[in-house]
Amino acid sequence: MALLRRYVRASQRESHKPAPEGTEASEAVIPVVICAAQERMGGTMATINSIHSNTDASLFFYIITLRDAVQHVREYIGNSKLKGINYKIIEFNPMILKGRVRPDSSRPELLHPLNFVRFYLPLLIIKHRRVVYLDDDVIVQGDIQELYNMKLQPGHAAAFASDCDLPSTHEMVRSVGMQTTYMGFLDYRKREVRELGINPSDCSFNPGVFVADIEEWKRQKITLQLEKLMQQNFRDNLFSSAMAGGVATPPMLIAFYRKYTPINPLWHVRHLGWSPDTRYSDTFLREAQLLHWNGHFKPWDYPCVHKELWEKWYIPDPTGKFSLVRPNT
Repeated sequence: MALLRRYVRASQRESHKPAPEGTEASEAVIPVVICAAQERMGGTMATINSIHSNTDASLFFYIITLRDAVQHVREYIGNSKLKGINYKIIEFNPMILKGRVRPDSSRPELLHPLNFVRFYLPLLIIKHRRVVYLDDDVIVQGDIQELYNMKLQPGHAAAFASDCDLPSTHEMVRSVGMQTTYMGFLDYRKREVRELGINPSDCSFNPGVFVADIEEWKRQKITLQLEKLMQQNFRDNLFSSAMAGGVATPPMLIAFYRKYTPINPLWHVRHLGWSPDTRYSDTFLREAQLLHWNGHFKPWDYPCVHKELWEKWYIPDPTGKFSLVRPNT
């Protein structure tokens, strides 16, 4: 843990845009944590733009990235309409994961170091009692204050959207194999998994959007729990990448089993990236407060669905490094 703390603090010193005095530490400010991978940079900026454009609240963005993308983040923001936002760039050191993540060539995208950033929130974000964490394939259509100000139940360190609270329109997605229970994420053929005492038919949740109570997270030592689960998986190969969620989702599902507050389903309408042939009604999507293209079919790639809702917030990369994938017209 001391090694992790050193990595994180050194990275914070190396690269950030200073906020106006008093801004970063104030609880009147809504802190939003989002990752910025080099190859998905346009997604991150679209998410930030949608949040910033749909609220009057004071925001502070913690943008977590790897060393090779730090300058790209600076230039993308500094030379676009986002140049006025308050933010800090935090470099995440992949060495934190050494001995905790087993290499797997079958689904390398699930092993990207930034997939594990959410495990370390209290060490990355040290000046706030509560934060909102969002994946980079999200668009926020509502006012982020509503999500941030939701009430967490006593003793809960986080709020997630339960996969059993999906709107009725998601029935169409279930027909193409969407996972909604722990059975889809944990390999119950393994004795160690069965000994966890988790009911395989209990509802899972999606960790791509959540509100975290940092003080409660630290009190329950959630990061330490997640690290122990990663180390156990590294040793015993408990979480196969063949299962839904790869190796980054199961530790969250285990650590927060029956210990999280549910998010309003309209604040996490997901699986827009699950199938290029599955669409939701326009009426339903207008009611949604947050859209999530989790799945293989991202809105910056092709094919994808409902791309017009994402492109509304997309900001072309002023450096030219990121570009949309679209069919020739």
